[in-house]
Amino acid sequence: MCHGLVMANFNIDSQKKFTYDAIVIGSGASGGWAAKELCDRGLKTLVLERGRQVKHVEDYPTASKAPWEFEHRGTVPLADREGFSNPNFLREETKHWALPDDEQPVVYEKPFRWTRGYHVGGKSLLWARQTQRWSDFDFEGPARDGFATDWPIRYKDIAPWYDHVEKFAGIAGFNDNLPELPNSIVQPGFELNCVESHFKEVLKKEYGNRWVVGGRCAHLTDPQEIHFQQGRGRCMSQKMCNRGCNFGAYFSSNASTLPWAAKTGKLTLRPNSVVHSIIYDNKSNKAVGVQVIDSISKEMVPYYAKVIFVNGSTINSNAILLNSISSRFPKGLGNDSGVLGHFIAWHNYRGSANASFDGFKDKKTEGGNPSNAYIPRFRNLHKQETDFLRGYATGIGGGRGEYSSREGMGDELRKNLLARKMGPWNISAWMMGETVPTEENHIRLHQDLKDKYGIPQIIFSCDWTENDVKMVQDFRDQMQEMFEKAGYKNIRTADSKSAPGADIHEMGGVRMGKDPKNSILNEWHQVHACKNVFVTDGASMTSTSTQNPTLTFMAFAARAANHAVDELNKKNL
Repeated sequence: MCHGLVMANFNIDSQKKFTYDAIVIGSGASGGWAAKELCDRGLKTLVLERGRQVKHVEDYPTASKAPWEFEHRGTVPLADREGFSNPNFLREETKHWALPDDEQPVVYEKPFRWTRGYHVGGKSLLWARQTQRWSDFDFEGPARDGFATDWPIRYKDIAPWYDHVEKFAGIAGFNDNLPELPNSIVQPGFELNCVESHFKEVLKKEYGNRWVVGGRCAHLTDPQEIHFQQGRGRCMSQKMCNRGCNFGAYFSSNASTLPWAAKTGKLTLRPNSVVHSIIYDNKSNKAVGVQVIDSISKEMVPYYAKVIFVNGSTINSNAILLNSISSRFPKGLGNDSGVLGHFIAWHNYRGSANASFDGFKDKKTEGGNPSNAYIPRFRNLHKQETDFLRGYATGIGGGRGEYSSREGMGDELRKNLLARKMGPWNISAWMMGETVPTEENHIRLHQDLKDKYGIPQIIFSCDWTENDVKMVQDFRDQMQEMFEKAGYKNIRTADSKSAPGADIHEMGGVRMGKDPKNSILNEWHQVHACKNVFVTDGASMTSTSTQNPTLTFMAFAARAANHAVDELNKKNL
């Protein structure tokens, strides 16, 4: 009798040790924001990251290194490539981010390029840092053309949270007063160069509704007190961002939100924590915790909390919910509608164009520009005008390089190599198209195959649609026409026909919606049937828009986290 009482007390004490007010799964851009907001509001918060620890500055081994400081000038020797079939980050500058093949094998029914960031900070250390806001042209897209389900929110709902995130993160750019690209809270932007400015003036004159603007990016160009409090400094335009930034000049969880959350004393960060599933309690009709596998010891450890945020990045967030089965949810947590894992979408980057220009021979560029020029979407904005749905934005980059002759031998060759000459101006364009989510594009879990942690492997079944192909062709036709009007020469357009996912912007599968019959989440990112579980990363997206999505993920996470605390305080969760 006494022994049983001791064991009962031990179990209670043990559970208390592993109990928090909130759990956040994932430490990337959206997970970092959820953690910051929850800690700022006083919640004892556990952040679970499946990858290794990465401390700001301390764990950026190649930051600011010159090319000659690398043993092989950047090339990774063949012997060091073993076990890494994915070419992403296989350079000496970035190999510390590369993912070994055996970490998470997956099954591709159809080709898909899935980029993962398994370390503290996730892909917030690897992103392109472009931060254009969405508009109601984006939020109202599905309702206007009837494809996908309607968003349960509009721009006015998220606008204050864009403000909130932009002030803290720091955004460099310009306000262009375009309804399709709402203004942001910005610091001084990176100016267009002469060949880009020429293109801007031509489009303004020839079309009147196509605008070349400076792309907004999450870089500090005029740090404010809030950024100094984070320990961050001004961008040096080194353009070595994907190695990690010692200045903290671009926004990442490591430089910004996670250290801020830690200063509250409310944060516990646990790396090497692979989330197996969410624990659901049938009696309370709530999620009560998370099952975690320690990636080093392989031990299964449960953690408990009143509220759970799922920010594992789109595909993993889908997989975690699909693997969270119970008698109440035999097809995955919250999956009463059957749409969980379906309507996966991404961005269409297949189209590209480039050309040269004979003018501006008296000009050249100096220094680096971590951003680029940008043409906001102009197709199908106010009415349906093409044979494809939605539209595309366009990235623009112009520049002028140097070259030297490689003829001769000995002293003659040396002399030729050192006699560098300016080449012509070149300009390039890349497509950022919206893909329309379809039920056929989905992920699911394999019934038999498991990874080394005993978790079912993910099956990808995603492909391009006819709509995507038509959009690529229109991009190529329009860029050909626009480049010709600008007087550019040697124009070339291309369709890479790359596999889906090459954009690294996968979205959907746990989409928001007004109706629980065709969506998983409500307008606050809560699972319809399990209100204390929130999903605020790319998995929650109802449609994809054309803008880089991370700023919107962060704003969603901040908004939902504050709502969660409000609901906890009202005892509604």
